Amino acid sequence: MFDQNFMSLPGISPQEYSYLQSATQGLNEQQLRTFLMVYSGKRKNPSDMLMFAIVGALFVPGLQRFIVGQIGMGILYLLTLGLCLIGSIIDIVNHKTLAFEYNQRMVFESMQMVKMSNF
Repeated sequence: MFDQNFMSLPGISPQEYSYLQSATQGLNEQQLRTFLMVYSGKRKNPSDMLMFAIVGALFVPGLQRFIVGQIGMGILYLLTLGLCLIGSIIDIVNHKTLAFEYNQRMVFESMQMVKMSNF
């Protein structure tokens, strides 16, 4: 039933889809609805991450790292001009991995919120 809702998430990859299915296994309908509401608000679209990485490479080094909550790396990129632009280029190439790793953390946080709300 909620498979359609997972597929409606913008830019969802098969890897993220299978991760979501395994993470939400065993939740009832209300918990799934709550999870989707919380997760969809926290999730980063890989296309958006590509845009952040390009803007980071051209104008604000480390922007993509700040967006995914890696403040230390963001400051390092900012001070070293994207690790002499090499790190920024690598982030452009690996934008899907950055988004997926961030989304994995958001799945965990969203699951914790769902479990806490339904003692």
